[in-house]
Amino acid sequence: MVAASETNLQELLEGARQYRVPLYQRTYAWTAVQLERLWEDLVQIAEDRAADHRASHFIGSLVLAPSPSNGPTGVPEFLVVDGQQRLTTLTVLLAAIRDHRVATESPENRERINELYLINKFKPEAQRIKLVPTQADRPQYNGVIDGAPIMGASAVLDAYRFFRSRLVAADDPEDPHDIERLEDAVLRGLALVSVTAQAGDNAHRIFESLNNTGLRLTQGDLLRNYLFMRLPTRGEQVYESTWLPLQKSLTSDELELLFWLDLAQQDPAHRQADTYAAQQQRLNKLHDERDIEAEVVRFRRLGGLLRVILDPTLEEHPGVRLRLERLKAWGTTTVYPLLLRLLDLRDRGEATSDQVAAAALYVESYLVRRLIVGRATQGLNRILLATVHEMPQDLPVEEAVRVYLSTGRKHYGSDADVAAAVATAPFYLTGRPNQRNLILRWLEESYESKEPVALGGLTIEHVLPQTLTDSWIAELGLAADEDPEQMHAEVVHTLANLTLTGYNSVLSNSPFHVKREQLATSGLRMNQEIAKEDHWGVSQLKARAARLAARITETWPGPVAGALPAGGPNWPLLATALAALPSGSWTSYGDLAALIGSHAVPVGQYIAGNPVPNAHRVLKAAGVVSPDFRWLEPGRTDSPEQMLRDEGVEFDDAGRASKAQRFTSSELAALVGLEPETPPAELSVPASDSQTDLRDTFIAQLGQAQSPETVHGVLALLDGWTRLGGRLEFGEAGEVSCYLMATDATRLSDKVWPFTIYPSGKVEVVFQYMLYRAPFESWELRDEFRRRLNEVPGVDLPIAKVSMRPGFHVDVTIAKSARDSLLYTLEWFRGLAVRSQESPDENALTVAEVKPG
Repeated sequence: MVAASETNLQELLEGARQYRVPLYQRTYAWTAVQLERLWEDLVQIAEDRAADHRASHFIGSLVLAPSPSNGPTGVPEFLVVDGQQRLTTLTVLLAAIRDHRVATESPENRERINELYLINKFKPEAQRIKLVPTQADRPQYNGVIDGAPIMGASAVLDAYRFFRSRLVAADDPEDPHDIERLEDAVLRGLALVSVTAQAGDNAHRIFESLNNTGLRLTQGDLLRNYLFMRLPTRGEQVYESTWLPLQKSLTSDELELLFWLDLAQQDPAHRQADTYAAQQQRLNKLHDERDIEAEVVRFRRLGGLLRVILDPTLEEHPGVRLRLERLKAWGTTTVYPLLLRLLDLRDRGEATSDQVAAAALYVESYLVRRLIVGRATQGLNRILLATVHEMPQDLPVEEAVRVYLSTGRKHYGSDADVAAAVATAPFYLTGRPNQRNLILRWLEESYESKEPVALGGLTIEHVLPQTLTDSWIAELGLAADEDPEQMHAEVVHTLANLTLTGYNSVLSNSPFHVKREQLATSGLRMNQEIAKEDHWGVSQLKARAARLAARITETWPGPVAGALPAGGPNWPLLATALAALPSGSWTSYGDLAALIGSHAVPVGQYIAGNPVPNAHRVLKAAGVVSPDFRWLEPGRTDSPEQMLRDEGVEFDDAGRASKAQRFTSSELAALVGLEPETPPAELSVPASDSQTDLRDTFIAQLGQAQSPETVHGVLALLDGWTRLGGRLEFGEAGEVSCYLMATDATRLSDKVWPFTIYPSGKVEVVFQYMLYRAPFESWELRDEFRRRLNEVPGVDLPIAKVSMRPGFHVDVTIAKSARDSLLYTLEWFRGLAVRSQESPDENALTVAEVKPG
């Protein structure tokens, strides 16, 4: 016999009780993917509860069983049979909220949250903490709950730092209650079903039955059933004449999207997950069968318009078709309600096709300019959803859209904002990869070449490469007192330094005179312009920035006069990145400047005058504490360097922090959820002719960039890998990279690989991609792999980067002993990957089983 009830986190945690995760359960394993999804739901429910305190969001079930050790006295204990990942995450989130509110509001929040939800204050030590995870997670989890200094790394600590950084980003100084609303949403807005077995019940059997419920009905299915229940006499005819054509034109998911878009036309606060309930509530007000039939007819008409949005080739007007194609390629469905409204107005004769095309151009321009000025996502979904309702009703629709997007702080970049951002903002670290690529493609199309080039397969190329070499330092043309590493960090990811390249382009790290010859033969006008330059330094970057800014402002119209500035340094992003920066690591003023679109000096001034998390982890580019560093707290005199040493940062005899432990601007971007890079969309088929061509290109590029000894070492390593049963695949970017594939899979999402080797010299350990691939989604297995690699001379991978993409130089492969050690570790890696695919039991692989000895 079991008892099932709907509850929330407040009810689960209040009062003296303890939840224990059985030792046979797997360790905590949520990654940024699950954390981000929970955070987005949390932010939405906090907004919903501000309007309606009864709003809630269901996040799943919790299966509990009374502990066999329960007695007549003491704290009631429950075993967490299912839902431990969710419960652990929510309590870690509460601890992050506690610490954020202590730091920004009042110390009393520590005692309040602790005693109400996280600890049993007056109970024995064994019963003090309310949630007891598996043994492997306890030290880090207990440290988070007790507010101890956060040292080292683990999945639990990653989750804590994730939430701390998101809280910093969400905390609006002008809204004193925003974090309070988030806390309320966590405690009372997230609904769970608690299933509690009775003593002696088979809790595992209950769990199996709960998860064997068959195919679910979609919200579209539910709404269809409801509508035809309301058509007792006309149902069959309406189904044949109206509903069936609609159902044939849209998939099940597209139908569900249609019904949500219809609701969003009326109220942007409607959640897609609640579509059926909201439509049912609306339709309950209709009592006549003819009114219900009219609704089905209306749905069919709107479905035809949605079909055009989803497949713009169906649109007859060339101007509207172009804008629909571009907005679809951009990849944000939150623009769909506005597009549906525009097409609906045209369908009802209230707008012309030219007006719809102009309005959609303003939307496209708004998206493009926001990304360029570094505000790609900030409040974007809310703004786009609200446009349908809040744009002026007394203006032509195209002007109404432009005026609305120009008013308030909506970050519609002006011409001046764009000009500044093209030269300074880290375009390559902003928005989604496909969106960055699209902007460069559309810029090339704006040249209207008489011999246009197919742009679909082109990738983004850094003219000044991401790896700074001696020849490129000379190319920059810096003054004697300028720091080349700092200047490189500030300009390398700007739009002024980026272009597009095709398959089999030049080596990314080649000197500019080599690149210039290749760019001169390109069919792209933007590459031909770059090839006209004799050098590629700071002055050339400034000149190209001015040219690109002029082309952008001509191609994409800006906001109306008087709009608020949209650009400038993104100081909230700086604070978010510092909150996420793990112990045992550091970053530089230049890296932060490159992340937010500023320069090192104003970044230093900002940190010196404003309270930001982990300010002591920001050093000069050389890895030393700035002589101007001062604590903001009056009377504080402890040494930042000693504090970093205590956290695990290593310093050499000259007092310089380890470069391996430095987080670059690209790594900071990945840390806060931006997307500087993604895995290749496609890797070549191993047996194909292109595979052979790419292999030959990889070897040729390796020979251009590295010594003969290094080339021999790399090829010997690759030969050893294939003899172990591994495979080699190659990327198709300008610099052809080599992937050491551990498993035989056709889909990229199923491929597992330990390394990517670049001819320019880096062996990249792809922890960041392992996060999503069994069995290395386990933090413990990734760390075990890191520690094994660190036994190889010349490899130094810091624990702080066990979820990033650190690396080592290919010169490590020169020594045979080092190659043998690498191959021994790679054999271990491949064995786990193959075993995981053959026996995908989530608990099959544990660190205890795979550690040496």
